[in-house]
Amino acid sequence: MRVVIVGQGYVGLPLAMAICAAGHEVIGFDLNTKIVTDLNSGISHIEDTDSTVLSEWISSGKYRASSAPSDFAQSEIAIIAVPTPLDENRLPDVSYVESASKILGENLATGALIINESTSYPGTLRNVIVPEVERYSPSGITHLFAISPERVDPGNQKWKIKNTPRLYAGLTPDAAKKAADFYSTFCDTIMELSTPEAAEAAKLFENTFRQVNIALVNEFSLICHKLGINVHEVLDGAATKPYGFMKFSPGIGVGGHCIPVDPTFLSFAANKAGADAKFIDLANEVNFEMPKKIIEEISSRRNESIEKKKILVVGISYKSNIADVRESPTLRLIQELRSKGNEVFWHDPIVKSWNNEASSDLIEMLNVDFTIISILHDVIEKEVIVNSKKDVYDLTGKIEGLITF
Repeated sequence: MRVVIVGQGYVGLPLAMAICAAGHEVIGFDLNTKIVTDLNSGISHIEDTDSTVLSEWISSGKYRASSAPSDFAQSEIAIIAVPTPLDENRLPDVSYVESASKILGENLATGALIINESTSYPGTLRNVIVPEVERYSPSGITHLFAISPERVDPGNQKWKIKNTPRLYAGLTPDAAKKAADFYSTFCDTIMELSTPEAAEAAKLFENTFRQVNIALVNEFSLICHKLGINVHEVLDGAATKPYGFMKFSPGIGVGGHCIPVDPTFLSFAANKAGADAKFIDLANEVNFEMPKKIIEEISSRRNESIEKKKILVVGISYKSNIADVRESPTLRLIQELRSKGNEVFWHDPIVKSWNNEASSDLIEMLNVDFTIISILHDVIEKEVIVNSKKDVYDLTGKIEGLITF
């Protein structure tokens, strides 16, 4: 099949590679011309993508990146895989989805199956994408519509697109059937839900579940500190129960494009429907405020105000062993520390650069008042940290002998 994927980021590019492997032809459409140029040269901006495999698909004609809508006019399958961020007021922003829908409507020359993989609130396919596509489609062209929410976990070496169960739903039975036929070519397990809204809600609840439990364990870690109890010992003990318990570990909050964002989409939909989402909103608030709480805890432990200090922060991505800094709570930690007049360095050998700054060497630890380990990559030199003879606050709880939370 001829497939176009609108958006070649953390979702769209790995998806394109999986679809090519199934024998389909893919146009990776993106408005960022640098990304397009790099991809067509075999250079990937996504660390999970094997550049050798990318080059093979380009050479075989299975894959091509493009910023020209005319290149995908004859596509049989069109997939929307664009960002769905929060705006400056932390409310859902579906402008990228609307833009992608408009582009598809204007440029698909024949009827296609249009699938949304971008995460959004229930009703987005039916009430946003369909009207937008139909508004701009030429007269006489009719499309089918379906949804299959992405379940990409950057850096996960076990669960990939092929072996992660795939949910889908069609706006009509014909759309559902065509979506099932398509996804079954490159996904081991597929499951149909009755409506697009059910599929949209399932994706939101997956990450709301994690948001709520992470907020709970983060709050619990602060309680344990006040009680003089080692939270990690408590969690290890609780985790021995073989049923009814799932272990979550405390940290600086939540990051990435999913967990900090998806619960807000669910809360937004709930409020529009006249339902309360107090529990979800509280979990969002607890996790969002964790960087400030961490600073308060460090201040309490040091028995001094955290102002005008020299501080090193280790690890600024949103999770271990990837370079993705989207919604990283560590960035808010750095900004909060700097707002108090502190001189803050950061060390992250995977991210390397952020905000026009370069990663500091760990030797900076010898010249700072204290260090905060926020995220611990495998490549970080742990022995240098342990032997630094400086106060080190380990938010991960993974290094013995350090001050943990």
